[in-house]
Amino acid sequence: MPADPLHRARTPQRSTTSQPPSGSGASAIEVRRSTRRRRTVSAYREGDRTVVLIPARMSKAEEQRWVSVMLDKLAAQESRRVPGDTELAERAERLSAQYFEGRARPRSVRWVTNQNTRWGSCTPAEGSIRLSHRLKGMPEYVIDYVLLHELAHLLVPGHGPDFWQLLEAYPRTERARGYLEGVVAAERLPHLPGTRGQ
Repeated sequence: MPADPLHRARTPQRSTTSQPPSGSGASAIEVRRSTRRRRTVSAYREGDRTVVLIPARMSKAEEQRWVSVMLDKLAAQESRRVPGDTELAERAERLSAQYFEGRARPRSVRWVTNQNTRWGSCTPAEGSIRLSHRLKGMPEYVIDYVLLHELAHLLVPGHGPDFWQLLEAYPRTERARGYLEGVVAAERLPHLPGTRGQ
């Protein structure tokens, strides 16, 4: 749901913060209860936090149900905002300008479907960057990290100290790496009977 500046300005009756369910893409969930809010529930991202606005009279069980519903809605909206190849190239250009002073200049940036064991790849000699389609629908900061990782390879081959020093400029490097490690770990978990495809 889009951020509502009017709701942001209101003083909530009570606010609670909790850790989100795994895979929600946010570091914390803040529930803001308001006496002015009668029926509606809304949610928006505020940095790494998800803010859920609910009526003050709502029970704890209703709160938990609505938080889950709103997290699902936000995730669905974000997954529909997947950039195409042109947008991906523009994003790479912006990231290079912001973090590498524009020094990393790829000739092509595109999604590919043949990378099932890597998140991205770079061929410095050709100036080409390819991102795995498996990143589609992941949080934007994760996609940005993978793009920056591959952009850094245009400047520094390998994964030595100079390479990691470049990526230190991006404040979400560790968080994005943790997210991707979690995805890989989850893929290795055995599937319970009857849960495949759910």
